[in-house]
Amino acid sequence: MLMPALLLASGILVIVALGVAQRTGWISAGGGGKGTAAATKEDVLYICPMMCTPPLSEPGRCPVCAMELVASTSGDDGGGERSIEIDPVARRVANITTAAAERMAVWRPIRAVGHLTYDESQMKTLAAYVDGRIDRLYADYTGVVVEKGDDLALLYSPQLFTAQTELLAARRTAQQVKSSDLPGSLDTGNLYASARRKLIDLGMTEEQVARIEETETPVTRIELVAPIGGTVIDKLAHEGEYVKTGQSIYRLADLSSLWLVLELFPEDSAAVRYGQRVEAEVASLPGEAIAGRVAFIDPVVDRRTRTVAVRVVIDNGLGRLKVGDYVTAHINVRASHGDATGGPAYDPDLAGKWISPRHPHVIQDEPGQCRMCGIDLVPATAFGFAEEPVPEPTEIVVPRDAVLMAGGDSVAYVEVEAGRFELRVVELGPSLGDRIVILDGIEAGEEVAVGGNFLIDSQMQLAGKPSLIDPNKLEPATDDGQSGEDAFEIELPPIGPIELLESGPESPGGADAADEEGMTAEVRAALAKLSAEDREVAVRQKTCPVADMPLGSMGPPIKVDVEGTPVFICCEGCRGKLLAEPAKYLAKLREGADE
Repeated sequence: MLMPALLLASGILVIVALGVAQRTGWISAGGGGKGTAAATKEDVLYICPMMCTPPLSEPGRCPVCAMELVASTSGDDGGGERSIEIDPVARRVANITTAAAERMAVWRPIRAVGHLTYDESQMKTLAAYVDGRIDRLYADYTGVVVEKGDDLALLYSPQLFTAQTELLAARRTAQQVKSSDLPGSLDTGNLYASARRKLIDLGMTEEQVARIEETETPVTRIELVAPIGGTVIDKLAHEGEYVKTGQSIYRLADLSSLWLVLELFPEDSAAVRYGQRVEAEVASLPGEAIAGRVAFIDPVVDRRTRTVAVRVVIDNGLGRLKVGDYVTAHINVRASHGDATGGPAYDPDLAGKWISPRHPHVIQDEPGQCRMCGIDLVPATAFGFAEEPVPEPTEIVVPRDAVLMAGGDSVAYVEVEAGRFELRVVELGPSLGDRIVILDGIEAGEEVAVGGNFLIDSQMQLAGKPSLIDPNKLEPATDDGQSGEDAFEIELPPIGPIELLESGPESPGGADAADEEGMTAEVRAALAKLSAEDREVAVRQKTCPVADMPLGSMGPPIKVDVEGTPVFICCEGCRGKLLAEPAKYLAKLREGADE
C-alpha cells in the first residue's frame, strides 16, 4: 500500500505545480508561452475591404458597410514602394487567386438590334401610262403573290385604241409600198416603226403588240402586266376608277431578299466593313440562325439617337422572314488596338471570289456582271478580304476581375514573386465578355490577382503606399519640379494659426506649422470640400483621434461637437467611440497639441 500511495501523492503534486506555473505566467495553455500568444493576438488585425473603418482587433462585419472583415498582418510593409507582401495565412483567408495574362488573337463581338424591311432594289410600282378607266383588278387585295408577266388589271383607254389603229394603218401602207417597189418605201417603214414604238411606250408589251398585228384588230381594253415577280404590298386603285397618266395602281416587292437595318454606336460601326458576314436571330424564329452581309454603312450619325445605320442583305428564299420583325445580330470584329478595318481579313466564302459593289450577296467565281443591277463585279480583295489566311494581330488579355477601376484610374496587382503583389497602372482596351484587353502595364505570362484584389488594395492603403484611390502617390517629380501631388489643381487658401482647443497651448511655428506641406492629393481634395473655418481646424488637428488616420484620407472629415469642442473624425465609424469616451480622445488631442 505504501508504493501506490507515494505515486498518487507525486501525481497530485505535479498537477498542482503545473497549475501554479500556468497561473503565474511561466507557461501557457497554448504551448508557446505568454509572450508568444500575446504577440500573435496583437499582430492580427481585421480590416474592411472597402476601408470604411480603421483596423479592428476582432473578426466580424464592418459597422459601416456590413462587409465581412478580413485578416491582415499589421506592420507588414515589406515589398517596396509599389508592392506589398501577403503571408500565406492571410492569402487563404482572403481567397486571393491569380491567373496568367495571355497574348492571343482576340475578336470583339458587337451585339446590335434591328428590324427587317423591304429590299428597296427589289421594289416596283405599276402606274398608268395613259389616261383611262380600270375595268377590272385581277390582283384585288394586298398580299397577292404574282409572277413576272401576270395580268394585274384591265384598262380601258381610247388613246391606246387610236394608237393601235395608227399602227395597223402604217403597217398596211408599208406592206403595199414594199410590194409595189415604189419610191418612198423607206419613209413608210419608218412610220410603221414609230407607230409600233409608240404602243410600247404607252405600256403595251411586245407580245400584246404582236397579237394586234396578227389579228389586225385594235382593242379598246388592254391588260396591265406585272413588271417583276413578287408580292402586292399596296393596292392604290379600285375597279371602275378613272386614272391619269402616271397615277400609281400597284406597288410590288420581291421578298426573296430583305434588308436588316441595324443601329450601331459610331465606334462599333467604324470596325465593320462592306461585305462582312453578320449572324442574326429573328424574334419570330427563336433558336434559328440567319446570315447576311453588310451592304451599306451610313456615313452620317443620327443626331437624335447618336447611332449609325448599317444595312445587311438577308436571303429570304423560303419566305419565312417577315417585314418589320425584330432581329438580334452579332458581328465579330477585331479587338486589336488601332486596327479596325485597316488590315486584310480572311473570309473563306470570299477567298478568290468576285463580288458586286452594290449587292454583297452576289458572289461569283469568275468576273462578270451583277445579276441584279448589271454593273461589273470586282475582286473581293478590293473590299479588304484576303485570298489566303492571314496572321491575326494579338493583344494581352486578362480576366475582367483582375482590374480595379475608380474614376479614370485602372489598376491591377501582379504577383512578381511568391506572396509579393505589385501595383500596376494599366491602360484598358475593349471588353471581351469576362475578359478585357490590356494595352499597357502588364506583360504576357505575368500572374495577376483575380480574387481578393480589394484586400491587397486595402493593405496598400494601410501601409501608405499607392493604391486604387491614389495610384500615382509615389510618382517622381514632374518637369516643372513639382511632384504629382503638389501639381494638383485644387489650391487651398493660406491657413493662419488657431487654437486647436481652448485649454491647449499655441502650436509653435504659427502658420508654417499648419500649412499644406506633406498632404497628399487625396487629402487636399477632401479638405477642399470643407468651409474655410472648418478646414483650418482640420488641418491643425491633422489626424483622427479614434483611428489615428490622416483627416481627409477617407473622404471629407466629419465634424463632431464634443463637450463644446469641435473635433473632426475620419469617418462615421469613429463617431460612436468618440462620443462614448470623449474625455479619453480630448486628452489625446491635447497631448498631440503639446507635442
